[in-house]
Amino acid sequence: MLPDFEALLQKYAELIIKVGLNLQPAQRLLVVAPLPSAPLVRQVATSAYQHGARLVEVFYVDEQLLLTRFQHAPRDSFDDEILWPWNVAFQYAQQGDAVLQLAGTDPDLLKGQDPALVQAYTLARSQALKPFSLEVARNNLNWLIASYASASWAAKVFPDLPGDQCEDRLWQAIFDICRVTQPDPIAAWQQHLQQLAQWRTHLTQKQYAALHYTAPGTDLTIGLPSGHIWMGGDVRTPRGMAFVPNMPTEEVFTVPHKEKIHGTVKASKPLSHNGTLIENFSLTFDEGRVVDVKAESGEAVLRNLIATDEGAASLGEVALVPYSSPISLSGLLFF
Repeated sequence: MLPDFEALLQKYAELIIKVGLNLQPAQRLLVVAPLPSAPLVRQVATSAYQHGARLVEVFYVDEQLLLTRFQHAPRDSFDDEILWPWNVAFQYAQQGDAVLQLAGTDPDLLKGQDPALVQAYTLARSQALKPFSLEVARNNLNWLIASYASASWAAKVFPDLPGDQCEDRLWQAIFDICRVTQPDPIAAWQQHLQQLAQWRTHLTQKQYAALHYTAPGTDLTIGLPSGHIWMGGDVRTPRGMAFVPNMPTEEVFTVPHKEKIHGTVKASKPLSHNGTLIENFSLTFDEGRVVDVKAESGEAVLRNLIATDEGAASLGEVALVPYSSPISLSGLLFF
């Protein structure tokens, strides 16, 4: 274990509460978290109560039960999805409370499972989440996704290290890219958010007609609609409460014109999706939609992703991210 792990975990929890969620006195907090993240959840709950939370409620998820379902459940049952956790999350959103999701599950959990069943499960889960997802999309609540270093994830990122060492390395990476190791993490985040705000204001004022991306294998033009707004960093609820929905966050982003995306983009890094590593892949667009897909590995999975629904063959967002971001400088593939 890192020598100062407990102190760093406490600082991380404070950032989640104070900066990420910006939890307000008397708010309730719902935490959706995998079982191994319990030490972080306890720190988060402590910080939340210290800052006036009325109630902290936790919904723990056991990822191994999902694998058990794919291994043993009836093959025609994957259109079913548990509704009550997301109904609770929806109620929290409607009542002006906060929701935290901790992410760090095994990237290879569903490796080797039937892609058709994975797709059916993904669609069913998306439908179950839809009412809450709409609240999130509208920023009707202060919500946050943050990471924890699970043993399975750490082993994937650092396969050549022993178990304890790879978990330490992943925790160190999370603490570094989330600015937890800065002398004053909260001040560091305030400065970072101010920089993102300056960039988004500048780009919104410019009102560029299009972005042109060029790189080896990439020549892509993304048109931007008139009146588009750049976002990034912190956002505000309709009641004016600022929060940071992703931690870490390095991007500014806007919406592309749905009919003005042309050319080819080649990924500079692999994409890990439900246990499949999609490598050296490219997408070709015409009039806003994907018309060709190529990949050295995982092409069938990528094609299934693009065929998920009517919107999956287009782009919902376009972002600009500094190459000098802490995530980029880490040189790690986080899967």
